[in-house]
Order: sequence, then C-alpha cells, then structure tokens
Amino acid sequence: MAAVGGERCRAVADEFIEDLASRGVTGFWEPLAQLGFLRRLSARLAQLLRDRRPDAVVCVDYYGFNRRVLALAKQTAVPAFYFISPQVWASRPARIEVLKRHVRRMLVIFPFEERLYRDAGVPVTFVGHPLLDSLPEPAHTPAADGPVVGLLPGSRRSELGRHLPICYEAFRQLRERRPSLRGVLFAASQPDDVYGTMPDGVTLVRDRDYRARTTLDVAICSSGTATLENALLGIPMVVIYKLSWVTYLIARAIVTVKQIAMANVLAGRVIVPELIQHHASAARVAEEVAAILDDSARAARMRADLLALRDSLGDPGATDRAAQIILDDIAR
Repeated sequence: MAAVGGERCRAVADEFIEDLASRGVTGFWEPLAQLGFLRRLSARLAQLLRDRRPDAVVCVDYYGFNRRVLALAKQTAVPAFYFISPQVWASRPARIEVLKRHVRRMLVIFPFEERLYRDAGVPVTFVGHPLLDSLPEPAHTPAADGPVVGLLPGSRRSELGRHLPICYEAFRQLRERRPSLRGVLFAASQPDDVYGTMPDGVTLVRDRDYRARTTLDVAICSSGTATLENALLGIPMVVIYKLSWVTYLIARAIVTVKQIAMANVLAGRVIVPELIQHHASAARVAEEVAAILDDSARAARMRADLLALRDSLGDPGATDRAAQIILDDIAR
C-alpha cells in the first residue's frame, strides 16, 4: 500500500509518498502558497498510477486535492473510492456531480450524507463514524478542587494563531471571578513551544486516550473533529472559529448551513453555542462559558442532548466496514 497523508498513514503504509497533513492546506486562497508543492505531488501520483496501476485509489476528505487524484484515477482506469465525504451538504453542492462521474462508491460517515448521495444517483454506503472505535464510554468525573475548563484551539498552526489568544484571555477573565478554576490545554501534533506562555492555572496535556476530558465541566473548542469528540463524550462546550477575512467572506457567500458545529448539524438545532469570526471575542467566549458553569441544569441538559447523538452514528467498526466494501468490490 502506498499512501499520502499524515503520521497514521506513515505508520501503516508499505510506501509513504508524502506528508500532506502537516502542510495544513485549508481555506480558499491559502492553498495558493502551496501550489508548487501540490502540482509536484500530483505529478508523482500520476506517474505512480500510470506505471503501477494499483487495484484501487481511496480518497479521504480534502476535496481540493483529491478532485485531481480522482481525475488521474479515471484517466488510468483505476477504480476510485471516497471515504469521508467532503462537506457538500454545507457548501458547493455541485461537487456531487463531479464525484458522481469519478467515484465507484462513496463511503460516508454521517447518515444524512447517504440520503444526499443516493438522491443524486451516486453509489453510496453509510459505514458509521470512525470515532466510535476510539472514544471510550462517556463519563464525567468532576474534579474535587473546582471546575475545569478544556481549551481545544485546533491542531493547525493557522488555527492556533487565531484561537489561542482568545482561549487564553477568556480563561483569564473566567478565573478572575473563579480563583479555583483550572484549565486543561489539549495539545495536538505541534511542539510544546508553539503554545507559548499559558495563563496561570492552565496545564498542557497530550490526551490520546481521552481520559483527561472526563474531568471537564465545559470546553472552549475550535470547530472541527474535536467538537464531535466532545459531543460524543457528552462535554458541554462553546465552539469558536476564526478565518482570515478573505476566506471568511468567501465562506459566508457559499456556505448554505446555519450551523457549523457538527453537534448542531446532526441535531438539526442549536445545542452548543457557536461564536464565529468577529463574534469569537474573549469576552463573548467567557460570557458563554460562565453561563454554562453557573447553570448546572443547563449543563446537564447539554450533556444529555449531546450524548443522544451517539445513536445516530451507527455501530463501531466503520473503518473495517469501509475496507471490506472496497476489497469486495475490487475482488469482483
């Protein structure tokens, strides 16, 4: 197996071609800075497909680059599968027609995606969500020495640059009125020095087994996978997200959904507050977090509403089911 991706791909691939994940290529105009790299990588993959004719190509998320990979696969008559759909339900639904022309089968992780593709005539199977394989059973173990706020500012450097100052200042403001308040900063793959000087009362952790999250009373969380993790663990949260202003203005023009936090999207209503762009100020974040900390009944309702979402995501084993579908298909 040859792979392009991140560290997890590197760990299992027989041949690791390129670390694409660490590039953090997101947004609308930001990828222009990576254009030379992406073109060179595309040329390498085109050569691989022509020379070695693999049994299948499996694209994962990241439509901007995978669109080119799908076209290369079609040119070389290599069957292409797509695991973890791009968010066509949130913006640019015309992408469905491109996927329809290039993909043998979509393997989707949200139930509403299956309906969307089936209605468009795209072969599709809902396999469930991979997070159900890695997340423990939800449990809340309140700390004996006071409330705990989780800080999850994102994993990419661009996200950290925009979100860390908000998280830190919001925590400082909250702690002024709650001296016993503690914070847990959940670090991703970036080195410790990227996180700068943390406020008093904040501890940095690398929590691969999610145990540290069981102590959280509430979290300040960047929109992304972490919001769904928190939701499935039943952790009340305030979701924030900031983009460059150019990217934000483009996104606002094309995004069709009212909410961006996956917990709210799955529920079809607002369960957790979202503070986007100019609304994501430290003062507003601190205000929303305080409203949850100071209202135990509201926090309990939020936990219950979030945990109810687990049942909508199918059973554990999503990745194994996706792999078996691909293997069965190419065997035929």
